[in-house]
Amino acid sequence: MNTDLLYSRQITLPSIGTSGQAKLRDASVLIIGAGGLGTPASTYLASSGVGQLLINDFDRIDLSNLPRQVLYRSADQGANKARIAAERLQAINPATDVIALEERLQAKALAECIATVDAVVDCTDNFASRWLINEQCFRQHKALISGAAIRWEGQVSVFRNSSDTGPCYRCLYSEDDENLDDCTGQGIVAPVAGMVGCMLATETLKVLLGIESALYGKLWIYDGFAGHSRTLTIPARSDCPVCGTQSRDA
Repeated sequence: MNTDLLYSRQITLPSIGTSGQAKLRDASVLIIGAGGLGTPASTYLASSGVGQLLINDFDRIDLSNLPRQVLYRSADQGANKARIAAERLQAINPATDVIALEERLQAKALAECIATVDAVVDCTDNFASRWLINEQCFRQHKALISGAAIRWEGQVSVFRNSSDTGPCYRCLYSEDDENLDDCTGQGIVAPVAGMVGCMLATETLKVLLGIESALYGKLWIYDGFAGHSRTLTIPARSDCPVCGTQSRDA
């Protein structure tokens, strides 16, 4: 495969060039959740030349998934999402090593998996998983790119996790917050999931390339109904059970 031609539109960018493309080739990313966010995010990461993608999802493809989970087809119903996603991504770019992780990653397995990659993309749809992923990324100083989409709204945050100070995802949402809506069982406009997935891929590429992200410690909120977006700063909480000063002093 002529990779110079394949990635020529990226290599011509001064912010990437041949050295940046080499960084992507040598990088490894764990994508947790191969649904409405994970499928577009992984598609663009594979096609951009990220060297290794680990795709984790224990769920199986359902008919209701198809409008927004763009790697799947009607004939895939009943198959494991991670396995089918890995097959499709490998076909998109044979130069990317795509590994399917078809089992639910419990705490120990998750920690071991995160230890092997350069960045983690959280595309899960429940807070219990997000909190666990956040904690492991913070403990291991791994960059976390987190996304969510529900109804007409999408959100993206990037957590550097390169030091022992916050903010982290747990500073944004805690168990004490009221009206926490998991995406499971909620309505979603398919293109909104695609928008968030594309943002996740873009921010992940910045992390891998060493480009400063404007979303470090920020929350990007997209309102598809109104057609606008805004960005909020996430304050580090001293009482955060993951990154707060009280948890470090305990």
